[in-house]
Amino acid sequence: MASVLYLLRLLFLALLLSSSPVSSGECNKDDKKALLAIKKALGDPYVLIAWTSRYDCCDWAGVGCNETTSRVISLYIGGTNTSFAIPSAVAHLPFLTSLTFHKNPGLTGPIPPAVGTMTNLTFLRLDWNGLSGPVPDFLARLTRLDYLNLAFNQFSGAIPASLATLPLGYLAIDHNRLTGPIPESLARSPATFLYLSNNNLTGSIPPSFASNTFERIDLSRNQLSGDAAHLFGKSKPLQLLDLSRNHAIEFDITQVEIPEEMTALDLNHNRVYGMLPPEMGKVEWQLLNVSYNRLCGPIPSGEGIQRFDRYAFFHNKCICGPPLPACK
Repeated sequence: MASVLYLLRLLFLALLLSSSPVSSGECNKDDKKALLAIKKALGDPYVLIAWTSRYDCCDWAGVGCNETTSRVISLYIGGTNTSFAIPSAVAHLPFLTSLTFHKNPGLTGPIPPAVGTMTNLTFLRLDWNGLSGPVPDFLARLTRLDYLNLAFNQFSGAIPASLATLPLGYLAIDHNRLTGPIPESLARSPATFLYLSNNNLTGSIPPSFASNTFERIDLSRNQLSGDAAHLFGKSKPLQLLDLSRNHAIEFDITQVEIPEEMTALDLNHNRVYGMLPPEMGKVEWQLLNVSYNRLCGPIPSGEGIQRFDRYAFFHNKCICGPPLPACK
């Protein structure tokens, strides 16, 4: 009987231990302290309810640790109802390479200067928040940054030319309140993805973009004007180009060479003139819209282009042919 009771006690203890939130002890104490400071600065949001000192911080939601050193290297905070600013305590995570604040509409204020000291960052995603103020020059200190996404906020002012010094592959500052011209220096950026749409950018598209190696460019819904023919070229790696709803981009499309990799082109609501190049009929377009321009002549034949309905072509000067009325 005593042995049975002893076994029952062992079983009860084993169950108790297995259900208790015992920390493995691997989490770095300074990293845990910084994370708890971040949680407090954000007003203890519900999504971070499991962030307690009883647990190993490497097991907390949104936290990633190096498997060898157990230092925090990535942080994701999203979907909070917080009404605070980005905590400066993020800079107390010295080994952080990836930082994300995503879809926190109550996260307001400027990007704190402390972020400019986080020189190990390669990935910075601060999109779909309520951040404001200028895009800070101190981001140029993040010399390892490959990915920068500041989209869907309320940033204002000019795009810092210094961003071109970063080794970015991806740059998105779309859906903000940016003003002024596109910096010439961005043509020297190694970025292959450039998203600047839905701002109040003015001036022309820099001529230096003629030498770009972008694969995707979205400059739509700004107030840009002038020539854009230099963005085209048969050997360029450009896959997507969206210049729609700038209303004053003006060039002759007749002589442009469509990049071999291009499958998406949106030029609607501008002043593009001339005839669509016949080679456009050979492209397997995924997206095509040249409506509301000043185009003339026949729409090129080819399954890839003629599968689009009239809304991709209408409201031009004298363009004709399927899916529009026949040419006279």
